[in-house]
Amino acid sequence: MFTVGPVQENCFIARAGGEDGGACVIVDPGEEAPRLLRAIESEGLTLEAILLTHTHFDHTGAVAPLARATGAPVYCPQIEVPAMQDVMAFVPWPGFGPFESWDPEHTVQGGESLELAGMTFDVVFTPGHSPGHVTYAVRDEGALFSGDVLFAGSVGRVDLPGGDWPTLARSIATLLERYDDDTTVYPGHMGITTLGAERATNPYLAELSSL
Repeated sequence: MFTVGPVQENCFIARAGGEDGGACVIVDPGEEAPRLLRAIESEGLTLEAILLTHTHFDHTGAVAPLARATGAPVYCPQIEVPAMQDVMAFVPWPGFGPFESWDPEHTVQGGESLELAGMTFDVVFTPGHSPGHVTYAVRDEGALFSGDVLFAGSVGRVDLPGGDWPTLARSIATLLERYDDDTTVYPGHMGITTLGAERATNPYLAELSSL
């Protein structure tokens, strides 16, 4: 996990097994592309794919330089491709960027299974924070890359364009129904947690406690 940029976004480099070298994927490279590239190179890794949970600028600012430097294809939520193609048009506040746009090579919308870097990523449609948001579940590993759906003690904000609390609540409920309590949640901000911990203590999940 690398926490990057002024918004303190969590970017994850994931690989199968613990041996040096081999292939990896990166999830939500928000900023600090040189730092992320150095980390990949220092481990002797080959970047096989760039996975985006959604296209808010704090999750995509390093996409273009990483894709250009490595040749890795970008997997983007289908609904949100226009935001990746014109990043600065979707930055809601002044003072951030400039960020470079990118035309994603692949799109996802939920229901896909991606075989990447020796792992299987099941794509789960989890809108509410943004219209096309997806979560990447690593099959047989008990791991979720949740983007801005669920945090330790909190949830994604819903006051940005396309945000909606009832929709986000349903998305969180989907994760709680589908995955075990010991599933590790790797979120886009704040610390790593588990579904069980959030079910038990997250105040925003109180209405979902019966699940």
